[in-house]
Amino acid sequence: MEFYFNKRVFVTGGSSGIGLETAKYLASWGASVWIAARGEQRLKDGLVEVEAKRVNATQRFGYISVDVGDPQAVREAAAKVLSDDGLGGLDVLINNAGVAHPARILETSDDIYEHMMRVNYFGAVYVTRAFLPHLFEQKRGNIAMVSSMLGFMGIYGYTAYAASKYAMTGFADALRQELIDHNVHMTVVFPPDTDTPQWHEENKIKPAETKAIAGNVKVLPPEDVALVMLKAIAKNKYHVVPGGMGKFTHFMHRHAPGVVRWVIDGELKKFRKKHPGASA
Repeated sequence: MEFYFNKRVFVTGGSSGIGLETAKYLASWGASVWIAARGEQRLKDGLVEVEAKRVNATQRFGYISVDVGDPQAVREAAAKVLSDDGLGGLDVLINNAGVAHPARILETSDDIYEHMMRVNYFGAVYVTRAFLPHLFEQKRGNIAMVSSMLGFMGIYGYTAYAASKYAMTGFADALRQELIDHNVHMTVVFPPDTDTPQWHEENKIKPAETKAIAGNVKVLPPEDVALVMLKAIAKNKYHVVPGGMGKFTHFMHRHAPGVVRWVIDGELKKFRKKHPGASA
C-alpha cells in the first residue's frame, strides 16, 4: 500500500496476533517498523517474520520489550524508538497491546480489574502521550487504537475488559478533537473475536454463559483485522469495525440498542433453561 512506503511505524502488542500481522503487512509495503511487547523471545521471533517481508535495504526494523502500563518505561522506550538508533522519528502509532480475563464479577479479583485498566487503558494513554510531542512538532501523523466490540457494548463475563476498552474509546473520542490543530489523525478499531493467542487463552477460562452468548459468531483471522485497520488509517477513517457481523452489530447497537440487548439476553435465557444448575 503506497501510503506506508517509507513511513515509520511503532506497534505495541506486536509480537503476535493482530500486531504481528500488522507489522508484516507494513514491512511488505516498504515501511520501517518497531514492535513492542513484554516477552523478549516472542519479540525476537516476531521480528524475524517481519524482517522477512522487507522490500528494500533502507527499511529499519527493531523491537523493544516494555510494559505499557509503566509510564517511565514507556517514556524511555519512546525516546529509544525516536532516536537515530531506532526509527529516527515516527509517522504512525498503533496501540494494539491488550489483555483480557473473562470471569463473573465476584470471581474477578481487584487485581484483575486494575490490570485490565493498567494495560488496556493506561497503556494506550501512556504510549500516546509519550509520542505526541514528536507528532505535534512535525505537524502530521496517525494514531490507531485497537479497541474491541466490547469497547462499544458489554456482555456477560467481561465487566473488567469491557470497562477498560470503553475507557480507551472515550480517551480516543476526546483526543481526536485535540489532534485536529496538529494535523494528526485518529482511528479506532473495534474487532470482533479474532484468532489470536490472547483469544485462545480467554477460551480456557471463559464462563459457559459467555460462550453461549457468543454462539457461532465467526472468528476472524488476525491478518484480516490488520488489513482493515491499515486501510482505515491510510484513509484517515475514525471508527472501523472489521467483518460483516461486526459491522451489523455496531449498526444495530447504535440505532436499536434495545434489540441488541433483547438478543443477547435471549441467548442467556436459553442457556439458563438448558442448564438450570449452572452458576448464576
